Amino acid sequence: MRPVYTAVGLASVALGGIGIVVPLLPTVPFMILAAFCFARANPVWEQRLLDHKRFGPHILAWRTRGAISRRGKAMALVALAASSAIGLATLGGWHAYMPLAAALISGSWIVTRPSG
Repeated sequence: MRPVYTAVGLASVALGGIGIVVPLLPTVPFMILAAFCFARANPVWEQRLLDHKRFGPHILAWRTRGAISRRGKAMALVALAASSAIGLATLGGWHAYMPLAAALISGSWIVTRPSG
């Protein structure tokens, strides 16, 4: 099982790294997933993420309190709203409401998390 956790952790770090430069691709959730995987496969790599000055505090806030930063919440909600608007403007029929439904469900969950 270790190789699977290692592969998923490395893929998460890669996607998080891409998210640093690509708008609307989240970075911190991928780093949280990577830390989760590395905790099971490679504790040294997990500790490196926890010690990272940019990602470590977010990972620890999520682990200890299930908290998302206010800025992270705001950015997520803006991205969800934008994707809903694009879906409503470009998709036809009932498909146009799929992004809106996803945004309402995930946005509601994000808003209910503690701020940290």
